[in-house]
Amino acid sequence: MTFGLRRQKMVTDGMSASDVLPLTRDPQTTRVWCPFHVALAAALAIMVYLFCGQSVADPDIWWHLKNAQVLIREHHWIRFDTYSYTIKGTPWVDSEWLSELIYFAAWKVGGLRGIFALYLFMAESVMIGVLYLAYKVSGSIKSATLVSIPAVLLAVVNFGPRTILFGWACMIIVMLVLWRLLDDREAPLWVLPVVFCLWANLHGSWLVGMVVCGIVVLSRTINWSWGNIETTRWSSAQARRLLWTGLCTVGALFVNPYGYKLVSYPFDLAFRQKLNVSHVEEWASVDFHEPRGKVVYGLIILILLLALTAKKRWSLAEVGLTAFALYASLTYIRFLFLAAIVLTPIIARRFNFLPPYKREIDKPWLNAAIVVALLSIMVYRFPSEKKLSEDIGKKVPFGAIKFLQSHPGMRTLNHYSWGGYMIWADPAIPTFIDSRTDIFEYKGVLADYLDMLGMKGSLEIMDKYKADYVFFPAKDANIYLLRHTSGWHVAYEDEISCIFERDKANPRK
Repeated sequence: MTFGLRRQKMVTDGMSASDVLPLTRDPQTTRVWCPFHVALAAALAIMVYLFCGQSVADPDIWWHLKNAQVLIREHHWIRFDTYSYTIKGTPWVDSEWLSELIYFAAWKVGGLRGIFALYLFMAESVMIGVLYLAYKVSGSIKSATLVSIPAVLLAVVNFGPRTILFGWACMIIVMLVLWRLLDDREAPLWVLPVVFCLWANLHGSWLVGMVVCGIVVLSRTINWSWGNIETTRWSSAQARRLLWTGLCTVGALFVNPYGYKLVSYPFDLAFRQKLNVSHVEEWASVDFHEPRGKVVYGLIILILLLALTAKKRWSLAEVGLTAFALYASLTYIRFLFLAAIVLTPIIARRFNFLPPYKREIDKPWLNAAIVVALLSIMVYRFPSEKKLSEDIGKKVPFGAIKFLQSHPGMRTLNHYSWGGYMIWADPAIPTFIDSRTDIFEYKGVLADYLDMLGMKGSLEIMDKYKADYVFFPAKDANIYLLRHTSGWHVAYEDEISCIFERDKANPRK
């Protein structure tokens, strides 16, 4: 006992009360079991859920599923077109084969609900990832949440059962590594080759990730300061690590079943597929007259205001990333999702006017109640198989496709957006065109189809491809033309579509 008293006296002699370890835990270091952060994330998740809608009616998902089914059943990579009669046998690179397998697995497990569940999971994961990224960069969960709300509005452009969601998930991981690197913390650079190896097999958007990495690396190759912008050079050790990482990352891209052909595909899209880029809706520029365009305009104004008023200086990397994200997203609405990922942490870092999070006044039970309530809404509103099928039926003419299945061996000049479902429903109904736009552009089919949409030589194009059936929306101008053209008659018609059949007295030319 005497030793214990003496020991206590030795410890406390010469020390103030504040130097002695407290007997109670500091509320600032006590972990809250359900913090306010989780409630905010749940609130963002319900917003994402509402914007996801209750639909899986995307024209691309069907041929993606068929590709995966063929790969599993026939045990070989798809290298040639087998779905159409216009370009059959044309070499083709299935650049999204890994994403297709994941969606097909979801369909096998849960049918249409499985596809929707996977799509919802990916959309939620990426947007929660955006929130987490903004929080790690800014240090403020309130600022991160506030800025993530308009990010959801930008990201809606890629919502749907789409393979590009896997690409944006990879982008989140890459950005987390790059921000650690920019903040001069120890960054796990080994992650980059692994992520890009997967990304190259999931979706062609990996090239955008490479550009982002290049901007970050090049921004710190000099010591420079100008106005409110500054940058510092990498240390020799950092530069060596980045060089080796870059070489390994580029090498990892070639770990795929198609070799250099898959790696070159994004460049082919950018420089060769002119009609695809100029006529497909997601490659259009932002229309500032639409609600989405007004959100983008507000984002631009916000960035300018922050640049002029924020006390925190801008790094050259932030300037470069902002410029690239704005250019890409304004030029192609497809990349508004990219802008959401890249710009959100940069803006959140400068939203320093919100009061900080105070752990001591947090209410975990209230947070938990909010989370449970929001999750209950999502579960309750989760669509049934029947509802998803009915929604597809509003966009895809099931009856017309069944008619085509009952009349095999006929050449059908079909509408672009229905080709994918024709492939999924029955590959024995070869398509004229579908949303695998690239190979149809190579062979001139896409140009002819666009001419038909513009009513430029429609009848001549029908004769050129020796079409037995013309399968278009009931109110399309080409259907109106055939109603007033001899040699054709209605073979099938419903509220969505109409199939015109060539008369026997009007044989193929």
